[in-house]
Amino acid sequence: MNSQATVDQIIALARRLTPLEKLKIIGHLAPDLEEALGKIGPGSPPLRRSLYGRFRGLGISEQDIAQARREMWGNFPREDI
Repeated sequence: MNSQATVDQIIALARRLTPLEKLKIIGHLAPDLEEALGKIGPGSPPLRRSLYGRFRGLGISEQDIAQARREMWGNFPREDI
């Protein structure tokens, strides 16, 4: 038997709680969320992850890029518009 509860199971259990019990759970989880999110406040810009190095190791050559451009722009401008 799997002892790990899934998110759906936790939500189903939480829905059976009283409003006061739900508030207590939120009170316990809120500090963890604030710490994990870097204490983002209202109006703060969203966290952005760097794309630097994201495609490293894929082996995309200049020829591959040129071919993709030819395919993408091959029928531009279209005459049926």
